[in-house]
Amino acid sequence: MPDVRLASPQGKWILLTTVLGSGMALLDSTVVNVALPRIGRDLGADLAALQWTVNAYMVTLAGLILLGGALGDRFGRRKVFVTGVLWFAAASLLCGLAPNAGMLIAARALQGVGGALLTPGSLALIQASFHADDRGRAVGLWSGFGGVGAAVGPFLGGWLVDGPGWRWVFLINVPLALLCAPIAVRHVPESSGGGAHGRFDVLGAALGALALALVTYALIEAGEGSVVVAVAGAAGLAAAVAFVHVERRGPDPMMPPDLFTSRQFTAANLVTLCVYAAFGGFFFLATLQLQVVVGYSALAAGTALLPTTALMLLLSARSGELGDRIGPRLPLTVGPLLCAAGMLLMLRVGPGASYPADVLPALLVLGLGMVTLVAPLTATVLASVATARAGLASGTNNAAARAAGLVAVAALPLLTGMGPEAYREPDAFDDAFGRAMVLCAGVLVVGAAVAFATVRRPAAPDCRRPECRTHGSVAVPPLEAETGRGPDGGAAPRPPGTGRG
Repeated sequence: MPDVRLASPQGKWILLTTVLGSGMALLDSTVVNVALPRIGRDLGADLAALQWTVNAYMVTLAGLILLGGALGDRFGRRKVFVTGVLWFAAASLLCGLAPNAGMLIAARALQGVGGALLTPGSLALIQASFHADDRGRAVGLWSGFGGVGAAVGPFLGGWLVDGPGWRWVFLINVPLALLCAPIAVRHVPESSGGGAHGRFDVLGAALGALALALVTYALIEAGEGSVVVAVAGAAGLAAAVAFVHVERRGPDPMMPPDLFTSRQFTAANLVTLCVYAAFGGFFFLATLQLQVVVGYSALAAGTALLPTTALMLLLSARSGELGDRIGPRLPLTVGPLLCAAGMLLMLRVGPGASYPADVLPALLVLGLGMVTLVAPLTATVLASVATARAGLASGTNNAAARAAGLVAVAALPLLTGMGPEAYREPDAFDDAFGRAMVLCAGVLVVGAAVAFATVRRPAAPDCRRPECRTHGSVAVPPLEAETGRGPDGGAAPRPPGTGRG
């Protein structure tokens, strides 16, 4: 049984290690958007290349994150976590040194592989190391510090872009990794999942990542109308069908289809697809809008978006408590509608827009909507499956959110008529941004309607509650640990991926 106490020196080192590791991935997901206009200008990249700069990372991360948890269970959580940290740092170095857009995109895909190894591993180390009496507080501190990192990310990214240059958005990960990895090796105990002896679902992970990559390629390049694009789209759909088939027939699927026999779980994931598609599209385009059209510097654009994360940090725990009292249906209906209203308010953000009068009100309404829905959405996902499968359900929901975001980043420029040079043409970009906000608001309204029609209060009063009460990420829902049954019949926490490899 894990017996490290949080107040002990070793406990503090473990917490620092996990915060540094997860913080690298979280920072990267928030700072890169701010750097996109400068990257495009310096590398002579078109809009499609900027989309791939975001999506190459998301394709590998979303496709492999569940497999990453299983690898830790089998080969050792510390070992896989440290491997992920060093892999992420090496890929970040390649990103920072990339001489052209093609090399940057390839390095970003490699970064996503490292993120898939370290992201589930950071929470897994906490669950496997700390004494049961301290585990809840350790998870709370881990998620809280992660939220602070999410808040600092856009500000830090803007400062780096305007100061040393956009390459330091990636290079900053190298010293963080060189600090994190030795601490992990020295102070974090090794652990593994004793019951994880099945086969790895490598085929399922490969098919999932391939489907995402091909569909993303087809959406980004659809404006060309070539045969290659059509073939890629068809192949992507075929890979998606093959993925479903493999998951249905495989002995150890990473995403077991029987999870979706729960109507509540399916409904929660449909809501997730809607809201995180809208969020992914919004945060990709909003930083461009503020810099290209309104004329903000990278630092000003990054700082401008802080209210949404600040509201999440301050109010997410209280939102979870409210959802526990009144049930998830109302928050999951009202939250997306508030977010839709915030995105429609962004229609006022154009040339000469005032931050206090135009930008801030939209972000505050959007932030309140996110606060309203994120914690109850996580609680609904966890409560809709057996307690022993809560971590697997959370990982599936997290991967679905990432996939929705990357598809939105690929599809919105196509749907709104953005040309390859749109981000260099303020008037054209402003018009397309307005159409994109209307589309995002419409998707959120669909999510609200799905929640109102299908989500109900969990029948079991003793269902699993989220451990990550404080949450600051605006891009994905929080990961939660999987729990099994201990020898005494009580709940024994197990990290994401346990039993899936």
